[in-house]
Amino acid sequence: MTRMAIVLLTLAAGAAAAVVAAGVSPWWCWAAVPLLLLGLLGAADLLQRRHSVLRNYPVLGHARFLLERIRPELQQYFIERNYDGRPFDRDVRTIVYERAKGTDAEQPYGTERDVYETGYEFLVPSMAPRPVPDTPPKVRIGGPDCTRPYDMALLNVSAMSFGSLSANAVLALNGGAAAGGFAHDTGEGGLSEYHLRPGGDLVWEIGTGYFGCRTPDGDFDPAEFADKAAHENVKCVSLKLSQGAKPGIGGVLPGAKVNAEIARVRDVPEGQTVMSPPYHKVFSTPRELVRFIARMRELSGGKPTGFKLCVGSRRQFLAVCKAMLEEGTAPDFIVVDGGEGGTGAAPLEFADHVGAPLTEGLLTVHNALVGTGLRDRVRIGASGKIATGTDLVKRLVQGADYGNAARAMMFAVGCIQAQRCHTNTCPTGITTQDPWRARALDVRDKTPRVRRFQEATVASALQIMASMGVTDPAELRPHMLRRRIDPHTERSYDELYEWLEPGQLLVEPPAAWAVDWKTADPDRFTV
Repeated sequence: MTRMAIVLLTLAAGAAAAVVAAGVSPWWCWAAVPLLLLGLLGAADLLQRRHSVLRNYPVLGHARFLLERIRPELQQYFIERNYDGRPFDRDVRTIVYERAKGTDAEQPYGTERDVYETGYEFLVPSMAPRPVPDTPPKVRIGGPDCTRPYDMALLNVSAMSFGSLSANAVLALNGGAAAGGFAHDTGEGGLSEYHLRPGGDLVWEIGTGYFGCRTPDGDFDPAEFADKAAHENVKCVSLKLSQGAKPGIGGVLPGAKVNAEIARVRDVPEGQTVMSPPYHKVFSTPRELVRFIARMRELSGGKPTGFKLCVGSRRQFLAVCKAMLEEGTAPDFIVVDGGEGGTGAAPLEFADHVGAPLTEGLLTVHNALVGTGLRDRVRIGASGKIATGTDLVKRLVQGADYGNAARAMMFAVGCIQAQRCHTNTCPTGITTQDPWRARALDVRDKTPRVRRFQEATVASALQIMASMGVTDPAELRPHMLRRRIDPHTERSYDELYEWLEPGQLLVEPPAAWAVDWKTADPDRFTV
């Protein structure tokens, strides 16, 4: 309201100056004209719906767009260095913005990368490319214990909670998912009306706080869980073990963001900071985890059920695989969250140094499931800085069946990476519970941007695969992705990493896996 008041006062002052200029002295025009122009510009900024920054910062917000016009690379320079020293590539951000707006993201004069730099990766094109499929393929989620399988899109909205995100941001993301036919992960903050109202497919995520299905003392409430999981929009249920930005510690929602509505959605007290514990109360061993996943599936009426983690100890994950074999049941999907991922605030030490990067995490989970003969019944999702078709294809090569995007989806609804997510003062209305700031995000404008971004990114991935001679993700192979290991040498992924054969761990584990496999205990999380 302060912004509106300032604009109205400016217009009133301009009008008064104009009256004085007409009746007293024309010299007052020097005050009347600028004041009226500024007032009209401010009013136009407040009423327009395309730019969230201008709605929250009328007149002043034009400085950002002026900077883009005068020197785009300078504006990108500041943004790139404004994200904990771990920037998204300039070209990646440009691609997301342009695709969300439905405009071209092509660039003349070739790559700006040093293709001889160590670590540079590239996909291998074929001399016999294939036609691009007319319809994007989907991934069937649901093992033998699942009675209500779900067809997952190749790219979906990754976990971001209501509370961390504003109601308008959730509405735009879910509306985009509904329009584009892809899934929206709720994050661990509960199931709100903003997730349900647009009608998009949901993956309901349950974290260590059991928000939305918890007892007053913070335990899991099976009755409330079953009631909410029965909603027709909930297509899958996911148990969050850990997340890429801060594996091993719980989340925090500042009390300033916990209004009455969020408190009701999360089943927590209003106005108090909400702390998610770092561990689950419902299990303490791999076997108990597998049994609880099966119980969640049963309570949800047979819907696909899985878990999300940032991979750490390979031995512990193998222990979970052993538990699956001994219990005769398995999750329908596993989402691997890379240590480089994460949209929320996290301690820098955790964000930078704890948890396996997505590549290593995917290779561990994929090979462990293959080696134990479980891969055919468990689908793998990948989450961690997936923003382009290239990112998606690389993750499919590395063992994923589909991808999830969080940061890129935030870009699609207007995020400028101001790094004020935890302060409740987000300038674009995405990560705030301040009604006036959240109002700046116009749902009608941002919803189609989410749909366009996802659609264009999947189309790009299919086009890339077709150039590689592939029409279905199942045809991708490790030798199709190569990495430069020094200025003179590059190797394919089938040369760089060990790929297990189906059931190999059950028969004769390779030397590199033998010790971890032998010591993995389904009744203990042994480090």
